[in-house]
Amino acid sequence: MQDLEKIVNFVTKTNWLLLIATSSLALMTTPTKVSLGVLLGGLIVAINFQLLKKTVVNNFRPDVVSEKGGSFIGNILVKYYIRFVISGGLIFLLISNHIVHPLGLLAGLSVVVASMFLATMLELTRLFFKEAV
Repeated sequence: MQDLEKIVNFVTKTNWLLLIATSSLALMTTPTKVSLGVLLGGLIVAINFQLLKKTVVNNFRPDVVSEKGGSFIGNILVKYYIRFVISGGLIFLLISNHIVHPLGLLAGLSVVVASMFLATMLELTRLFFKEAV
């Protein structure tokens, strides 16, 4: 379980670092709407991931599971879909009102995917080198 927690914490930290790095790079190299899209897209997914992590950690404690029984899964799913609808609404408003460029927003929304990819590659590298030794 500690390995899983380390991976989730790595992804969480990497989300914020990639958000800062990609937003800074976009600000220096792209038009304002694109760089704003990268920043806002990254913020949407990084905050959503942070809230999902908090929800899962709070609801999978042994005292909560024994108290609520099977209903805690419903609680997690309801919160997940509420966040999903809010995120979708924000993305719709940002694109439909021409506040951001869609490709910049897509790049920002990819921050969590990139963090998970990095975590996977590092974990696979660690696993292969551990077996090789």
